[in-house]
Amino acid sequence: MLWPYVTSGIPDDLFERLPGIPMSKREVRLLLISHLRLQIDSVVWDIGAGTGTIAVETGLLCPKGKIIAVERDEEVASLIRRNCERFDVKNVEVIEGSAPECLKDLQDRPHRVCIEGGRPLKIILQEVWKCLQPQGRVVATAGNLESLYTLSEGFSELQVRNIEVVQSAVNRLETRGIHQTFAAVDPMFILSGEKLD
Repeated sequence: MLWPYVTSGIPDDLFERLPGIPMSKREVRLLLISHLRLQIDSVVWDIGAGTGTIAVETGLLCPKGKIIAVERDEEVASLIRRNCERFDVKNVEVIEGSAPECLKDLQDRPHRVCIEGGRPLKIILQEVWKCLQPQGRVVATAGNLESLYTLSEGFSELQVRNIEVVQSAVNRLETRGIHQTFAAVDPMFILSGEKLD
């Protein structure tokens, strides 16, 4: 088995990748997953699933749950399936479609939603909010100021409760020539909050 541990934080190099396809780096993934506050039977939507790192890790952490990975690109959706097979994760369903349109057809209402991509971001957030179960949580990432503003405004309009905003500032030691230096790992904002009713 590739990852025999009960903790999250699978090393990035264990995942199959495709050039140009985004992947949540391990340290950022750990923050995202901690903000999801998963339960063993959570229904999780992973919107803009990319490489499938969040889907794989939440699938392992929620063995009685169901993870729905939404990805619009057919080749990338196949990559997610391969990564699930690689880690023997059986509770992930990959939906090929564009958010927000495809979200209306999903049967399982989520307890937790992770939004890592997609446009228009505010409309995706509004659609997710309609489907989210009471006491559900939304976690979203913003890699630029525009996305941060859009998500903040969306959270405010939807009256999201118990909002937390974290900026990741993680550095990894890298060897460059004969020197070792620290390089930044995907600095981004992580916004999370709850639906109370």
